[in-house]
Amino acid sequence: MRDITMEQVEKIRQNIYETITSVTMTHEQKLTVMANHADSLMEVLDLPDGLDELLNVPIERKCICDLNEGHAPMRPRYIVPDYSVLMEKGCEFLKLDPPKDLMEALNTLLIFYKHVPSVTNYPVFIGNLDKLIDPFLDGVDDETAYKAIKMFMMHVDRTIVDSFCHADIGPQDSRAGLLIMRAEAELEDATPNLTMRYDPEITGDAFALAGVDCSLHSAKPSFANHKMFRSELGDDYAIASCYNGLLIGGGSYTLCRLLLNHIADRADSIEQFKTETLPYVLDIMARYMDARIKFIVEESNFFEYNFLAKEGFICKERFSAMYGLVGLAECVNTLFEKEGKEGRFGHDEEATNLGVEIMDIIDAFNRGHVNPYCQGTDGHFLLHAQVGLADDIRTSPGTRIPIGEEPSELIDHLRVLEKFHKYFPSGTGDIFPIDVTVHNNPEYVLDIIKGSFREGVRYLSFYRNDSDVIRVTGYLVKRSEMEKLDRGEAVLQNTTGLGLGASKNCKILERKVR
Repeated sequence: MRDITMEQVEKIRQNIYETITSVTMTHEQKLTVMANHADSLMEVLDLPDGLDELLNVPIERKCICDLNEGHAPMRPRYIVPDYSVLMEKGCEFLKLDPPKDLMEALNTLLIFYKHVPSVTNYPVFIGNLDKLIDPFLDGVDDETAYKAIKMFMMHVDRTIVDSFCHADIGPQDSRAGLLIMRAEAELEDATPNLTMRYDPEITGDAFALAGVDCSLHSAKPSFANHKMFRSELGDDYAIASCYNGLLIGGGSYTLCRLLLNHIADRADSIEQFKTETLPYVLDIMARYMDARIKFIVEESNFFEYNFLAKEGFICKERFSAMYGLVGLAECVNTLFEKEGKEGRFGHDEEATNLGVEIMDIIDAFNRGHVNPYCQGTDGHFLLHAQVGLADDIRTSPGTRIPIGEEPSELIDHLRVLEKFHKYFPSGTGDIFPIDVTVHNNPEYVLDIIKGSFREGVRYLSFYRNDSDVIRVTGYLVKRSEMEKLDRGEAVLQNTTGLGLGASKNCKILERKVR
């Protein structure tokens, strides 16, 4: 264990005082933040040389970010329980028998959710909900089932106060899926996030169109290319947290991210960036993640004491880790400026191709790096296009084209996306505000999804341009709640503050409407 300086201690004390006296945090939010303060007092990891100058610096110079996981990780960042085990066997630790009817099934799930940890202290995956619920709908009329499911979804929104919580439906059509989407369209709540795993060979048009209609009311579900995820992760995968593809019964030990734009700032030329600067940072972040994972597995005792592992809801053999990145567009643009080139990422073929070269370098490094505990993915990390933080400035999420620079034609935008989505089995996505007139032609959106997925686009999200619920990056917030928080009023959802920061720093309310 390493000592921390008195200067660090004083900063933490000030942060604790500001948390205690905050008028915009709920009691529960203060407890979560206070736990993070306590964690920041610990220094237990064997850190690689050179990390400090890349990680513990002001945001404008930071090249590696640990995404607030803390210095003593006591559980994996993202946990993806196999909820089918709960439905089949119940849970001994929570004294839950296998449910026998709809009410018992919903009640069992709600109890279980309270005991699934993550980096947010809330579950980031609450199941393939339609598959879990559908078997219990036999003999239940639609209105009774709808009322129960609507109350269940409302309960999730009011008690899991963090919209990184995620549920999945599809790819098969289901009665439960239709009822879930009907409830979400009416409730217009930010939690849970929702994805339809879509495959045109399996998913009927009527079911998919119900998803489009729901998304134009509530910014969800998003649409995942089921064929693509299945080819990489197998049948038992989930979309969790933002849009993260992970293995059911496992999850991700950790997620760190490269700030590619700041790495580019350190290079004198494109060649130096590709051969020296980027490889140096790639290696340090990988070894930092190795240290975090080793501590979780060997020292935290999580897998030895937690009932999720002891009763078979998760197992170490299904875990991996997420090697994240942001700011590819700004990275390319910075490197072009250093070379006196005028092209811009997403518009100029040479600039966009440089982005592809950079991704090839990162992908090759990741394929060559082995971590013995990432057994779920053959010892390799999963690349992840990270969504960004509220205080990111001049940093676009993942490989997205910066807001305000989107191509005028949607087809040109999509052609850029297809060059990059293939790299990210653990998640990437793009977001399109849709003009309200599309309500009269939802087939337009479904045609976009079908065509894009045929060309290798992985994940798409839509919301109506005047909707209260909007997608920030990979999570949802309500405009009305951001306005309350901006006035200094407390709000229920932790993620509202992130959305408010993103609205001011990342221009999320200025996306091009399609």
